[in-house]
Amino acid sequence: MKFAIPATVLSLFAFANAASVLPRQAGFCPEASRFGILGVKPTNLSPGDKFTITANFTCGINQYNIVPKYIDYYIEVPENVNNGHEPPILLARRTFSKSHGDVDKFTTHLPDAFYFTGAAYTVQMDITYAINGTLGKPFYVVGGTEAGVNITDPNSI
Repeated sequence: MKFAIPATVLSLFAFANAASVLPRQAGFCPEASRFGILGVKPTNLSPGDKFTITANFTCGINQYNIVPKYIDYYIEVPENVNNGHEPPILLARRTFSKSHGDVDKFTTHLPDAFYFTGAAYTVQMDITYAINGTLGKPFYVVGGTEAGVNITDPNSI
């Protein structure tokens, strides 16, 4: 019985030592990144302001095999927020090309539209991508992600 505790400690030490030499998962990506990692700078905007959108598809392409065909970017009100009847505003529709790398980056302007003071807005990115059906033929589905922005406008409603 005197050796039970030291034996347990020794086995834990051996396990920890073995775990330190096990290969680590290279390129692990969280599931939330499967449709891309979206960035918007700056996030405080007024109509007419320039801002940059960056979408990184590295994880989606390499780990989840989600390769965008089309990318649509919108300014929109999150679901069930604000007044519920503001339609999305299209910022850009782009065609993805793997030859340009895994990142889509561009600068655009916030459209001169009607925004509500203090309301929540997001830049929504929807990607259209192909998956194979049960017979092996591809069809297109849409997934997306969003990034919050603050829209300030002296002429807001």
